[in-house]
Amino acid sequence: MNWDWSLIANAAITLVCTAVLVFCVPVLKARLSEEKLEKLQNWIAVGVQAAEQLFGKGEGQRKKEYVLSLLLSKGLVHSVDDVTALLESEVYQMNQST
Repeated sequence: MNWDWSLIANAAITLVCTAVLVFCVPVLKARLSEEKLEKLQNWIAVGVQAAEQLFGKGEGQRKKEYVLSLLLSKGLVHSVDDVTALLESEVYQMNQST
């Protein structure tokens, strides 16, 4: 019996490519999502600190609108509901540290 090694090589390459798609792509997507979340959290922190500097004490709604418009203009979020919890968390942490 004569083996056709090119068919075996093609099958092995197909198997490796399938394994990469099945296992590596989801890991890569999760990693990119983590990086996006970290970037969003950094911009929220910058926005909250900038709003505090610009508007001072009080003016909570105005500061919130400032941060949300900053995030929207950067294309980091598509709706206000996406980031309200992160924004409130950042404000809470800032208030605890002062």
